[in-house]
Amino acid sequence: MQHAFWSEILGTAMLLLLGAGVVANVILPKTKGNGGGWLLINFGWGLAVFAGVYVAFKSGAHLNPAVTIGLLTADQPFYQVTGPEGQVTLSILPTVMNAVWYIIAQLIGAFLGAVLAWLAYKKHFDQEAEPGIKLAVFSTGPELRSYAWNFVTEAIATFVLVFIVIAFGKTPSGLGPLAVALLVVGIGASLGGPTGYAINPARDLGPRIAHAVLPIPGKGSSDWAYSWVPVFGPIVGGVLAGLLANAYIL
Repeated sequence: MQHAFWSEILGTAMLLLLGAGVVANVILPKTKGNGGGWLLINFGWGLAVFAGVYVAFKSGAHLNPAVTIGLLTADQPFYQVTGPEGQVTLSILPTVMNAVWYIIAQLIGAFLGAVLAWLAYKKHFDQEAEPGIKLAVFSTGPELRSYAWNFVTEAIATFVLVFIVIAFGKTPSGLGPLAVALLVVGIGASLGGPTGYAINPARDLGPRIAHAVLPIPGKGSSDWAYSWVPVFGPIVGGVLAGLLANAYIL
C-alpha cells in the first residue's frame, strides 16, 4: 500500500501540473498560448491524464476520488497484477481504509501539482488580470451559476468517466492510458461547457486550497460557496457508475 500511496501522489501531481498548466497557458496574460481556446484546454487535460496514468502505474492510476469510490462501490480491486498464466500475484482490495489512503494521496498530489503550475507561471500570475481568471487556473466554476444544475452536470459527466473506466477494465483494448485520455477529451468537449468539468474532487479541491494559500497578487476569493459542487457531484456520479457497472458490466 505504501507504493500505491506514493504512486497516487506523484500521478495526481503530474495530472494537475499539466492540467492547470494548459489552463494557465490559455487564459493568463502574456503567455505564448493566450487565447488558445477551449479545445486546447480539453486536449491539454487529456494529455495530462495520459501522463498521470503512466506515472501512477503502481497504484492502478485512479488519480481521482470518484474513480476510487466507484471501484469501491462496484467491489472491484483497486489494483491487480496477474502472472503469465492469469494468476493474481498482487491485489489491492477495495476496502474503505484503502480508499481513504488513496483519496488522501490524491488530494496531496493535486495540491502539489497546482503549486508547481503556479511556480511555472509565477510571472504571469503577477500580471494584472481578473481574479476569476487566476482562480480558473486552479479550480472550476460554472458559466451559469445554479448549484443544483451544476451538481447534476458534474454527476453526469463523472458517471460517464467512471462507468467507462470500469468498462475499459473488462473489455479487450490495446490503447491503455490513451483510451482514458481520449475519454477525458471527449467528456470535456461534450459535457464540459456548463461547469468546466471537474469530474474529480481532488482535481478541484486540492488546487482550490493552493489558490487560497499561495501569495498570488490580486487573486480575490477562492469561491468556497461553489466548492462543494465539484466535490460531491463527482462523488455521486462515481457511486452511480459503480452501482450500474456492478449490475451491467461485472
